[in-house]
Amino acid sequence: MTTLTMTKPLSASSIPSLFPGKQWQQVLERDTAADGQFFYAVKSTKVYCKPSCPSRRPTRKNVTFFPTTEAAQAAGYRACLRCEPDRTTAKPDPQAGAIAAVTEYLKDHATERTKLAEVAKATGVGRLTILRGFKRVLGVSPGQYAKAQRIDSFKKGLREPGIGKTEKRVTDAIYEAGYGSSSRLYEKSNATLGMKPRVMREGGAGLLIRYCMAASPLGRMLVATTDVGICSITFGKDDAELVKGLRESFNKAQLVPAKGNTGWLADAVAFVVSQMSEHPLAATFPLDVRATAFQQRVWRALQEIPRGETRSYSELAATLGKPSAVRAVAGACAANSVAIAVPCHRVVGKDGSLTGYRWGTERKKKLLEAEKARISA
Repeated sequence: MTTLTMTKPLSASSIPSLFPGKQWQQVLERDTAADGQFFYAVKSTKVYCKPSCPSRRPTRKNVTFFPTTEAAQAAGYRACLRCEPDRTTAKPDPQAGAIAAVTEYLKDHATERTKLAEVAKATGVGRLTILRGFKRVLGVSPGQYAKAQRIDSFKKGLREPGIGKTEKRVTDAIYEAGYGSSSRLYEKSNATLGMKPRVMREGGAGLLIRYCMAASPLGRMLVATTDVGICSITFGKDDAELVKGLRESFNKAQLVPAKGNTGWLADAVAFVVSQMSEHPLAATFPLDVRATAFQQRVWRALQEIPRGETRSYSELAATLGKPSAVRAVAGACAANSVAIAVPCHRVVGKDGSLTGYRWGTERKKKLLEAEKARISA
């Protein structure tokens, strides 16, 4: 097998933002064990460093990852004078070059549904090498990486000028990116938050929001959607309370009761109800939510907590590399507008107690009991 050297970088946008990524976490932790395995470069300074570099951590959006120093230098970056990455004694991952060749192939074929055997044949990299190397070198599986490329293709297509209304451009971008339908745009709820086809104005000005009410094991439930995705999942004592809450959140939007539960509304209702059953469904709908960059980071971390498990606020803050931001994490959890799809109910007090929950601690208790019962069974 011929080892190929990649001349293009593995950018932060190439490694899916919906998966925090092994490398970025190692950079945040200044993990010396990662030295020589990969290098990170900062666009604003044009400098590349070892993961353990003691310099101030850059912002994620300015970071680009490289498997070798040669690749970083070929892209125009110079070695950091502080950590001297070009003098590192650690050996680079022997499969980094091969994995780099596979990532290039997946990016070039982002709109196609390629099988592992096809990728292996086209790149000359063995299937086992791809499977084992991807997780170690990139921190994600080949399937997760390919999915992220398809989503990125959708984003690029959405930014291209279109003809007619915005809805048509969204639909065109979906199919051009290789999705068979809008409902397949996201296959899991944890793949939704990085997706922002358009920025919602404050109060939802100019938006048409359709909503429906339904019964659930947690009481009356309201689900609302824009033409982009689900924007609200809430619980309340009655329909009037739920609609009032929606109007307060989107005071400038046009709110329209849906004529029957169809499309994403039906998928969302079925998803929420199933979470209390023996056979929970995976979410098959995108989200269209307003959030700060920090809130999105917290919500993504919440979506990575396995069903049946919980985390404390301090543990969640540490996961984000901000151990002192416990209150900010709690605030982001409280700001969550899509119950269960973003599972803020899985965060508890340091002693395991059921702390505040936007929709009531009794609902939180029922959700956790249902999830743990399913895992035990």
